[in-house]
Formats: sequence, structure tokens, C-alpha cells
Amino acid sequence: MAFRRAISVGRQSNNNSLFSLPRFLRTTYNNNNVSVITNPCFRPNPFPHYQTGVKYSIRAINGTAVDPMAPKKENEQPLPENWKVKMLYDGECPLCMREVDMLRERNKSYGAIKFVDISSEEYSPDDNQGLDYETVMGRIHAILSDGTVVRDVEAFRKLYEVVGLGWVYAVTKYEPIASIADTIYGVWAKYRLQITGRPPLEEVLETRKKKKETCEDSKVCKM
Repeated sequence: MAFRRAISVGRQSNNNSLFSLPRFLRTTYNNNNVSVITNPCFRPNPFPHYQTGVKYSIRAINGTAVDPMAPKKENEQPLPENWKVKMLYDGECPLCMREVDMLRERNKSYGAIKFVDISSEEYSPDDNQGLDYETVMGRIHAILSDGTVVRDVEAFRKLYEVVGLGWVYAVTKYEPIASIADTIYGVWAKYRLQITGRPPLEEVLETRKKKKETCEDSKVCKM
């Protein structure tokens, strides 16, 4: 009798092991009557994760990589060949350089002025409508892009106009203001060197001449 019960239990155990799912694949229910998969290796994610942002750069038609998030460059300075007025200035004049620095800063947004330092050893009259050092030291000169040479207050007016400050010298277009302004500037130009504590123009020219004759390498020599 005991032997029969043992056989019966063995058959029942074999039937369950052959036709039932393994424990790690079985689905059970918790207290809230929600099915739970008991496989410890399977961890479902109810909410899929999507990575935000741009991961890859866009490939342009010509094959170059383009970053869609790159900021657009603003206020890029135009190329030097687009200048409208060439300013011939004395780089050794401290008062002159204040105005030059102001115009240079304004010019960053316009690119309309080409600055040429006449005190540089590399200054060449051939590149500046034949204007030699002595001439441009006497009064301010500017050269328009078409080759026209202007001087005195008109030169300042042209320079200020191309950087958005034309209103400063606008009144000097009309008489008698134009003549009065040129007369006042002429007095300043005549005594500019003395006012700034520099030798007279004749002495400056003589020093420059001697230096040119004795200097073997003009790129190394300094005034």
C-alpha cells in the first residue's frame, strides 16, 4: 500500500516537471492583482529612454560637416580690400593716436578704413599717390578708393562718414564754416609737433634722413 502511494506521487511529480514552466519563467500576481515576471535576469523598462539633443552633425551637400547648434558669427570685419578711405596718420603723435584708436575701434564694424602709419620705415610714397613723408607730416591726408586725395578737415569728414559718424563734421560742408574749420586746423597742424613736445619738422626730417642712410636693415631700426 505504501509502495503504491510512492509510485503515484512519483508519477504526479514527473508530470508537473515535464509540462510545467520553469520557476524563473512563471508569472505570479502580487497583492494588487498585477502580474509580475519572476525572472531575475529580465528587468522591464516601462518608459523607453530617448536621448535628447543633437548627437550627430548634419552632413551638408558638399560633404562638409555642419554643426546646427553653432552660433552665427556677427559683426565680422569685412576684408581689407573693401576699404573706402585710406588714412595716412603719424603713429608718433600721441594726440593723433587717440583719434586713430577711436576710428580703428569703430572700423571693426565697418572695415571701411585702411590705416597707414607714415612714421613707419616701410611707408612708401609710391603706394600712396606719390605723397612723401614731408607732405603728409605737414597736414593730414586721406586717399579715397578711387585714388582721390583729400586733406585737412575734408579728410576727417570722409573718415568719419564711412564709420557712421558723418554728423560730427557734416556742418563743415558749408561756407563759411568750411573755411573757418580749415583755418583753425591749419594753426593746429603748424604747431602740432611743438604742442606734443616733439622737435620741429625740419629736425625730424633730418633725423629720418640720417637714419635711412646709416641703417642697414630698415625693419630693425627704430626712430
